[in-house]
Amino acid sequence: MQRWRGLEDIPQDWGRSVVTIGSYDGVHRGHQLIIKHAVDRARELGVPCVVVTFDPHPSEVVRPGSHPPLLAPHHRRAELMGELGVDAVLILPFTTEFSKLSPADFVVKVLVDKLHAKAVVEGPNFRFGHRAAGNVEFLAEQGTVYDFEVEVVDLYVSGEAGGGEPFSSTLTRRLVGAGDVTGAAEILGRPHRVEGVVVRGAQRGRELGFPTANVETLPHTAIPADGVYAGWLHVGDEAMPAAISVGTNPQFDGTERTVEAYAIDRVGLDLYGLHVAVDFLAYVRGQAKFDSLEALLEQMAEDVKRCKELVAEASAGR
Repeated sequence: MQRWRGLEDIPQDWGRSVVTIGSYDGVHRGHQLIIKHAVDRARELGVPCVVVTFDPHPSEVVRPGSHPPLLAPHHRRAELMGELGVDAVLILPFTTEFSKLSPADFVVKVLVDKLHAKAVVEGPNFRFGHRAAGNVEFLAEQGTVYDFEVEVVDLYVSGEAGGGEPFSSTLTRRLVGAGDVTGAAEILGRPHRVEGVVVRGAQRGRELGFPTANVETLPHTAIPADGVYAGWLHVGDEAMPAAISVGTNPQFDGTERTVEAYAIDRVGLDLYGLHVAVDFLAYVRGQAKFDSLEALLEQMAEDVKRCKELVAEASAGR
């Protein structure tokens, strides 16, 4: 799959394509419906499928300081889109100047001149251009002028997550923030993932017999509520069952919020400096301060046992 950073990265000989545009943060099950439809349409027409997305999130440029917590960094979104059959991802740098493009100019500069759109696939509430003035109706009008089809796909899926609310990135962020990683996984179609580089922490886990990977998360990452979770620690191609702690470590009067993962039953791992990923399977308990170190160690042993059981159950059900 090709990845382009800006319009200038698009090959000059790029031909017709099917395009879909959006932030697609998380590439959740609703997003997947649109992207799969775009891929299927591209196959029917015999052309590539391109996803157009933005960096940073448009809200950060339009309303500085309002950047939402991100469910997936761009490289992860691209991986997920590639798995769906997308041929190219175009990440457009979203600047103040770019935000002022009128809907008509956006159509010409991006869809017509660069991507030579043959079809554009969007959700019903898609908005684009300066002050989000463009919508799917306007896009369809432009399609008659510039010879591209517009297809609207209903992305609204619902389930038990969020009490039956339609699946969305906003709902997913809310569930992650509340620690409901099971609900978030229902929307995403997979466990919520946090990524980053392993850095040196206070190394108390090592001293206590539970050495953890202290993950320095990427900017704006959506991090679950403080507590202990079962999940997996991904290092390269290996997924290791893990007990994950999120919080400030109140037992030792910590103030900095961290994400730490203990790879269950693994000895002698040296992960410092490596980029790792942590998948959150299930919430186990909230963050707590114990009366003694012995009580903490006893609880940690129980946490690890419970996490091991939960991961084994999930792995058996896959």
